[in-house]
Amino acid sequence: MTDEYEHYEAIVVGAGPGGAAAAAALAQQGVETLVLERGVDAGSKNVSGGLIYAEESAPYTIDSLFPEFREEASERPVDEYYIHNIADRKVKTFDLERIHHHDTEWCDAVLRRKMDSWLAEQVHELTRETGGGLLTEVRANGLLREGGEIVGVTFDELDPITADVIIAADGVNSELARDAGLMDWENPEDWFQGVKAVVDMPPEVINERFDIGEETGAAHLFSGDLFEGVRGGGLLYTNEDSLSIGTVFHLDSLADERAEPHQLLDNLLTHPLLDQWLQGEYEEREYAAKLVPDSKKVAHPSPHRGRLLLVGDAAGQMQAQGPIIKGMNHAVTAGGLAAEAFVEARTRGDERQAGDIYEQKLRDEGVMKQLRPRRYRMTRRLSESRPVNRLGSAVLNSGIGGVSLKLFGGLIERSFNSPFVLGMVPDTKLSYVTVPERVGEVLGEPINATNDIEPPELADRIGDLTYDVADPHIEVLDNSFEASGIAVTACPVSAQGFGGGCYREERVQTNGSEERKVSLDTQPCVECGTCAVVADTHWEHPPGGKGVEFKQG
Repeated sequence: MTDEYEHYEAIVVGAGPGGAAAAAALAQQGVETLVLERGVDAGSKNVSGGLIYAEESAPYTIDSLFPEFREEASERPVDEYYIHNIADRKVKTFDLERIHHHDTEWCDAVLRRKMDSWLAEQVHELTRETGGGLLTEVRANGLLREGGEIVGVTFDELDPITADVIIAADGVNSELARDAGLMDWENPEDWFQGVKAVVDMPPEVINERFDIGEETGAAHLFSGDLFEGVRGGGLLYTNEDSLSIGTVFHLDSLADERAEPHQLLDNLLTHPLLDQWLQGEYEEREYAAKLVPDSKKVAHPSPHRGRLLLVGDAAGQMQAQGPIIKGMNHAVTAGGLAAEAFVEARTRGDERQAGDIYEQKLRDEGVMKQLRPRRYRMTRRLSESRPVNRLGSAVLNSGIGGVSLKLFGGLIERSFNSPFVLGMVPDTKLSYVTVPERVGEVLGEPINATNDIEPPELADRIGDLTYDVADPHIEVLDNSFEASGIAVTACPVSAQGFGGGCYREERVQTNGSEERKVSLDTQPCVECGTCAVVADTHWEHPPGGKGVEFKQG
């Protein structure tokens, strides 16, 4: 059967940083490599916060594979890193320079459309030299099997293609990982949801308001009581001529609180603390959202099956441990190691060993220790138990807790800068809401500014996005409110009482009684995948080149 199809030595699905790294490393070893990208252009489907790190200990960094990367594809070097603990109008700021620079060669702010499209140009030239190349607007929809063995990839737009190795770098909603049984969407607690606005600001204004130079940048994180009790926080990164301002929340908490992502973003945007930077001026370029895997729970310890190797978000390789937020650098390392594993297996004369070699390399290089810290797994049963968190909240909110914060405020700041401590931070409201709120309340200074900006309405945000509408790509399998109603609030382009989003609540008269139902319109979908986790749906990507197209990312 496989003789009927076009064959390459390697197929890489997805042209983000993980896929680009894999393709470059393969091509540099002379491997015939075909790269396939779903968007009209690399980056048009991608969203990140986004900071990309080059770690000193990493075997691969993006600039080691693409030497002109920082000059051509990134925004600003980010040297300053802060977290703001907020209690209403009181704020206590901690300097996180130590954790930010730990094991860090450099860190840059990036926008995905600019970055990924530049990487794709380099990848296309490299892979053409080996007889491959890059194709855009092609959706990989599944795996081709022969006798139960994975031998290739199937597509919406092309005939199946076979390969000796398939590297899936197709993101958090990977069709290939799901087809191989290496990813599921069963547990909301395994995921974060990120929502982001890219905001116009001229370079000279950024320099003045953030008190930074032309060749430097700053990152600010936000936690405390401004997010309606949802576990998570906010971020602000300086780009060359814009700001990336966003929020990242545990999806189960977002669902439990019935909070609306766009409103939580607005809570951050309109907080008085941000007036020092926005100063009444606000022009939003783009609104976007995505799911983010919680690597502590879902970074796959064996991210391979047969000829298929997973890298990046497709393998759950996103490190979010308190203020440590790293993903793209791990995708780059994994992409390089996956390519290295295939070349090594081929040298040994048995390409089927590539997956096992890749898995071993992830362990030997310390990647899995970062993504799935053993100390978190050992302590979470106690630290995330309800009795411990009730007791912790009671003590923290007592007079004794207030006195302790005053006495040990410096120790708390040092803890925020400790990789060891952050590697076992429990995923609880105590950690993400109560502690920072009390820190702000007890140690913080009042913010006297007034922030009077008006973020766009959700309808305007949706209307400003670019879409090439295709046939519906999501099907609601159970439209009862009990089964799928959480999507009405959790979907970042939907809201209670809003009729212009993806998910809407309807009240239907049936046999003299009223029932709550959920209806769906996929036209405004930003393809984040949230509803696949919180609702009873069948979810897949639109065909290649269709659906939403991000201009910033």
